[in-house]
Amino acid sequence: MIKRLAKCVREYKKSAIMTPVFVIGEVVMEVVIPLLMASLIDNGINAGSMNFVLKMGVALLVCAVISMFFGGVAGRTCAVASAGFAKNLRHDMFYSVQNYAFSNIDKFSTASLVTRLTTDVNNVQQSFMMIIRMAVRSPMMFIFSFIFAYGINAKLASVFLCVVPFLMLGMFLIIRKAHPLFKRVFKTYDKLNGIVEENVRGIRVVKSFNRQGFETDKFQEISSSIYNDFVKAEKTIAFNAPLMQMSVYTCMMLISWFGAKLIVDTGATELTTGELMSLFTYTAQLLNSLMFLSMIFVMMTMSKASAERIVEVLDEKSDITEKENAETTVKDGSIVFENVDFSYSKNADKLCLDNINISIASGETIGIIGGTGSSKSTFVQLIPRLYDVRNGCVKVGGTDVRDYSIEALRNEVAMVLQKNVLFSGTIKENLRWGKDDATDEEIINACKLACADEFVEKFPDKYDTYIEQGGANVSGGQKQRLCIARALLKKPKILILDDSTSAVDTATDSKIRKAFREEIPETTKIIIAQRVSSVQDADRIIVLDDGRISAVGDHDELLKTSSIYREVYESQVKGGDDNG
Repeated sequence: MIKRLAKCVREYKKSAIMTPVFVIGEVVMEVVIPLLMASLIDNGINAGSMNFVLKMGVALLVCAVISMFFGGVAGRTCAVASAGFAKNLRHDMFYSVQNYAFSNIDKFSTASLVTRLTTDVNNVQQSFMMIIRMAVRSPMMFIFSFIFAYGINAKLASVFLCVVPFLMLGMFLIIRKAHPLFKRVFKTYDKLNGIVEENVRGIRVVKSFNRQGFETDKFQEISSSIYNDFVKAEKTIAFNAPLMQMSVYTCMMLISWFGAKLIVDTGATELTTGELMSLFTYTAQLLNSLMFLSMIFVMMTMSKASAERIVEVLDEKSDITEKENAETTVKDGSIVFENVDFSYSKNADKLCLDNINISIASGETIGIIGGTGSSKSTFVQLIPRLYDVRNGCVKVGGTDVRDYSIEALRNEVAMVLQKNVLFSGTIKENLRWGKDDATDEEIINACKLACADEFVEKFPDKYDTYIEQGGANVSGGQKQRLCIARALLKKPKILILDDSTSAVDTATDSKIRKAFREEIPETTKIIIAQRVSSVQDADRIIVLDDGRISAVGDHDELLKTSSIYREVYESQVKGGDDNG
């Protein structure tokens, strides 16, 4: 885990290395100062020599300035290294997510990924900052203070050896108990973010059903769970402060007692007053370094769970990989399914698609119809290789999709998904997702094909109209037509519409299909629909039932041969008559 995270330091390695160097310089100056103070007291003040006092005073000032300089530079390099490390972490995580297959994304919830990219990265950043500065300063301060104290008087310095093991045992027990609690808290954060995201997205539904109270109670429950876990963890960590204070005061008391006794008994021959004062300073430095070390361990305890969650994202390998010499050219829009089996889980007992065999000619228009859960969307998602088949193969242009470069394949397959997504930006910016360098003429033509120009031209800013996040300021039908136009700009060999005209009226739906027939006859068109009217003029219609192909034929053939198709058709015709 540490090796994986360390790779994210990269260009900030120099700052990360220089920080401990400057910290060590700062520590050396700080432990030299008590020695100079002891000499000033014994050889200056007690001896009555003002020249020596001035000389030591200048030396103390120089050491303090050098220490301040090293500390300031260490703080700057530490800030640069930690902020850069966090930036690289977020970059690498986001880049990893972009390369995931859909099956990989299914393992992580949206809320979980957001928490990992924000809260977890912040926790790891804080730990990294403490590691390269405080985790160097505290041990160095402990070692140098102990060495200098031992050099002054070995007997008194041995007091530390009695207290330190007791302190470290207490810190170990605290950390051992607190870590599982923090780990549980961050998992609960995922649920909290999920609830907030769900509530914000569905706020119109919440208000229309007057369910604000229910949503508030749900949020309160998960928020209370986080509060309770944090309280338990903080209560455990709270023992750290009294444990540290007890250790410091115990050392102070023992050194004061034995030190004063030693000065009196030996007439200040084995220990002077100045040396006793410096031992007090070293005691404070030594035990404070342990206190900071305990704070580092607490922070590490909190961030360990975060680090594990970040590494999970970084180490997740895409289930979809390319061959070394992958095909980069898709010959045409023909599609062949050969004995295809598929399930979203490798351990699933039931297949989503079972023994699918179908050949689709380039330029053919195919309709797909079936009940809810019949795997219509799953069927088309195998074509651009959003998922890989479990058995069999899917061929596009006569080549197995697994032999293509993913970029090359998906550039020739345009999908308008069931859930239409528009991004914040102008209409032009959204449409250019289909083609980066699309001209205004190409954009207008694509919108005409998708019947989107009818409403875009009515906007005051027309194609420069700003679209809110998620397309909140356009209707469902308008959003669908813009998404179709975006797909058409790719000029793909295969166009897939996954129930993408469900929110438009039948007249507009008919116009779109007519435009497809006349303007893009060479493009293979696959249309998933709930309405028979949306697919009845297709060259062929595939009827899916429970993951299997129940029937294939044109509209008239299926009315005669497929009971499922006939039942759907008659129910919609009768429904239309009733409404009339």
